Amino acid sequence: MAATDVEMVSLIIFEMVIVIASLDFELQGDNMTRKIAGAWMDRFEKSHLAPHSSASSTAVQNHSLASKADRLEQTPLRVLENNLRNLTLSGHVGFDSLPDQLVNKSVSQGFCFNILCVGETGIGKSTMMDTLFNTNFDSTPSSHDLPGVKLKAHTYELREKNVLLKLTVVDSVGFGDQINKEDSWKPIVDYIDAQFDAYLQEELKIKRMLHSYHDSRVHACLYFVAPTGHSLKALDLVTMKKLDSKVNIIPVIAKADTITKSELNKFKAKIMSELMANGVQIYQFPTDDETVAETNSAMNTHLPFAVVGSNDEVKVGNKMVKARQYPWGTVQVENENHCDFVKLREMLIRTNMEDLRETTHFRHFELYRRHKLEEMGFSDSDTRSLSETYEQKRQEHITSLQKKEEEMRQTFVIRVKEKEAELKDSEKELHARFDQLKKQHADEKKKIEDSRKRLEDEINLFNQRKATVEAQHSTMGKKKK
Repeated sequence: MAATDVEMVSLIIFEMVIVIASLDFELQGDNMTRKIAGAWMDRFEKSHLAPHSSASSTAVQNHSLASKADRLEQTPLRVLENNLRNLTLSGHVGFDSLPDQLVNKSVSQGFCFNILCVGETGIGKSTMMDTLFNTNFDSTPSSHDLPGVKLKAHTYELREKNVLLKLTVVDSVGFGDQINKEDSWKPIVDYIDAQFDAYLQEELKIKRMLHSYHDSRVHACLYFVAPTGHSLKALDLVTMKKLDSKVNIIPVIAKADTITKSELNKFKAKIMSELMANGVQIYQFPTDDETVAETNSAMNTHLPFAVVGSNDEVKVGNKMVKARQYPWGTVQVENENHCDFVKLREMLIRTNMEDLRETTHFRHFELYRRHKLEEMGFSDSDTRSLSETYEQKRQEHITSLQKKEEEMRQTFVIRVKEKEAELKDSEKELHARFDQLKKQHADEKKKIEDSRKRLEDEINLFNQRKATVEAQHSTMGKKKK
């Protein structure tokens, strides 16, 4: 083989190795890729270049390979378009069925979607869920006298045209019912974090079962705003600010049929301006997909959606529709001139449900995962191995435990000394009281002895006087005789 042919073959194979290495080891870091690329470079230099090329051609080839190695050291290895070659197939292969395979597999496994409903008690959260999914979830009404906020999750299986949806509806029971609403948001944040942590723990297992794991992470948060017509409550702003980095928030104005259309438009503008002023990031329908960009962009201008829910059907014309019947007329749920329910259903379920799932995984969960791993001592810029990081965290944990143990020991010693001092003081007090009682007893005994002696003296004196009187009576009796 000629030197130029060897050079071309070697360079082509080397570039293939680079591409394959970048695909297989991108997640393991650039060091692993460089080692593999370097090993292949040495192998081809020894086995192909040296025996079949002259000194000059070998120098050119070595320079070319060295240049590629230098570029590897300077920039992270990624799959770039200029490294790919477009080839034409001479016949049908069959990988054009991959999308169909993916669809069939997804349909057979089913889908999961989790909705969190946040809003005051009685604002219509359960009714809205029934209306959205055109079913009756048989949710239990909540009272207004709960001491705190609780999260209740119920999972249902829904099927539509052979598509299985495992739907979880999470309700914030008792939200906004307390006098002190300072920490009303905390149980909600704790619940979301708990679902993230459960998924992360499953990811970190040695034997992972993610394909069968029930994903309970919250994909969308419908935040129900009370139709006051004025502005958002402080509780709403604080809660949404705490949630915006953890979940996709979609604000909706509940019971929108209770305020006029002009008031509703002003209320929407007021809500959006307050959210922007307070830095609250709500979910924006994506506009990067050309197929839905125009629709989503238009729907973003309608946020927050003013919705009306109802489980009742009313006859309008010749058909039965879901509506709310009032003495002054009928509010049709699916009439876009009456409310934004159709817009909400279209955006939440029919257009952007998958984007909500992906945003939850790639943005909110990744943010939680990064913070959690950083707390555990892991970092992308850290060059230490996993075992070294583990050993360091282990030593830190042992040191922390020893420090806490020493603090507990010192606290125990201090408490023992304090208790001993208390016991000594109690002992002294008891001895003092005993001595006092002993003295009182001696005094009482002496008093009793003195009283007894006086009594005996009085008895003796009485007996003497008695004997004298008896003697006198006896003498007087003899004289009379």
